[in-house]
Amino acid sequence: MGDFGEDSDDSDGEGGLGNVNRIIMRPPGHSGKAKRGHLCFDASFESGNLGRVDLVNEYEYDLFIRPDTCSPRIRFWFNFTVDNVKQDQRVIFNIVNISKSRNLFNDNLTPLVKSTSRQKWQRIPKQHVYYHKSSAHQGHYVLSFSFGFDREDEVFQFALAPPFTYSKLQMFLSILESKGSYLNESFQRELLGNSVQKRRLDLITIGSLDRSKPTSKRRVIAIMARVHPGESPASFVCQGLLELLISSNAIADTLRNHVIFKIIPMLNPDGVFLGNYRSTVMGLDLNRSWHLQTPWCHPTLKAATDMLVTLDKNKEFQLDFVIDIHAHSSLKGCFIYGNTYEDVYRYERHILFPKLLATTADDYLSENAMFNADPKKVGTARRYLCQLLSDRVNCYTYEVSFFGYKLKGSDVTIPYTEDSYMRCGRNLVKTFLEYYHSTGAIPIEIATEVQHKRRRPRTHHSRSTTRNSNRQRPHTTKTQALLHFKDLNINYESDTSIEDYTYRKPETSRFFEKFADYVKKANTPYSKSEKMSSPPPTTIVVIPEPSLSIIDFNVITRNDIEKASKLRNRRTK
Repeated sequence: MGDFGEDSDDSDGEGGLGNVNRIIMRPPGHSGKAKRGHLCFDASFESGNLGRVDLVNEYEYDLFIRPDTCSPRIRFWFNFTVDNVKQDQRVIFNIVNISKSRNLFNDNLTPLVKSTSRQKWQRIPKQHVYYHKSSAHQGHYVLSFSFGFDREDEVFQFALAPPFTYSKLQMFLSILESKGSYLNESFQRELLGNSVQKRRLDLITIGSLDRSKPTSKRRVIAIMARVHPGESPASFVCQGLLELLISSNAIADTLRNHVIFKIIPMLNPDGVFLGNYRSTVMGLDLNRSWHLQTPWCHPTLKAATDMLVTLDKNKEFQLDFVIDIHAHSSLKGCFIYGNTYEDVYRYERHILFPKLLATTADDYLSENAMFNADPKKVGTARRYLCQLLSDRVNCYTYEVSFFGYKLKGSDVTIPYTEDSYMRCGRNLVKTFLEYYHSTGAIPIEIATEVQHKRRRPRTHHSRSTTRNSNRQRPHTTKTQALLHFKDLNINYESDTSIEDYTYRKPETSRFFEKFADYVKKANTPYSKSEKMSSPPPTTIVVIPEPSLSIIDFNVITRNDIEKASKLRNRRTK
């Protein structure tokens, strides 16, 4: 089965708790060995979820999502495989027991599919997917989609979102650990605790850990993900963030020198392994239980809270951010949920980061952002931790859509992929740097020396032809042109704002004003048609000196020359 059926070493079939286990759907009256076209359904693998299959007729199947363990009212995540198909066999799958009626399936979200030889996830076209109230299913909402199997020897996998399993995380962290070894003391992976079923709660620390460096207080950013196990896009966001932070990129290097990142990639490893949507193995929603945490029911929350409180009280550190990464099932784009405060200065400081993120990320939707003190959310990380920790700590929930995003001024939805989810993580990193630049915690460096243009190799200058070598060249001497400039501006058409540098000289005649206007046009470094992309915040900006371009005297009209001559004669009299 390749990638579809691989469990981790501690599975022992446990991941299939309540899931179908290679069940073959035979038509009524058929017995004996299954024939090609008798579909085989399986979800008894890590993060799999499919509880039951009913054969409606030869072409149609009713599928039932297995509820979260010990939480029968939560049914949204699905992840299963189908094999033993027949060439060009067409079927209709009805997922009949989705518990969330208000979701993105109302807004053109479709399931994902991949196969053994085509490992890239693809969305089923919208024209083959229907989300509707079905009278045949007691008025419940049903997700129906048709599908054609085009290859017989393939295993097809269907899922709500790209799965990111516990085993995949462990493999990724091992690779990350080897790649980050060059950082020496700036990278560390440690065991923060264990889940109820004794799975690892990993903590990744990235940043300068050298205590000998003379700094007042080392800034700290804490990031958590996968408190809800079915929100797999959160893990891809976290992956993109981690990969950028250990890279040699200038943004990452600057942040590592000034900031320490504490990252918990998976807060609910048991729920992820079992294929739950929101719950732990005990049926608890961890993001409604922060204020009720106990060491035996919520060991991962207790370990995370103890770490945050220790950092907040330590005089060597200044904890600036706590960000909890989620995936949203009913809204598009990415956005921030924050808190509201009576202290207007604290609130203004709190909304700075979301505003900066809105300028950095094209997929950020400000209309979905929300800042409140809703008592119903008192058990969430952002509400509980903002009351537990000191006033200088900003606690947010970062949300990214299960579906996709719309660009500003467009109604077309661009579906998220694994790569674009990881880009969201990189955008978070860039925004952290923008934030610290804005607050002055990390200074912006500007070089004063001018970089000279690279000259062509000497071999190019030595080329000559017989025709040109015998030509007599005029003897000239270099003299400075006595030109005056008026309002000659050097403009940088870039998303990064830089001060305008203006050179002003005394006013001259209209003749030289014409020269100045032409030079101004000729000396503009970048035209609007060649707009620069925004350089990373750590790019060293070099301010070029004003230089003269070759001026074509043919652009000057005869009237301009006559006016200049009359003006000169008038002055000599």
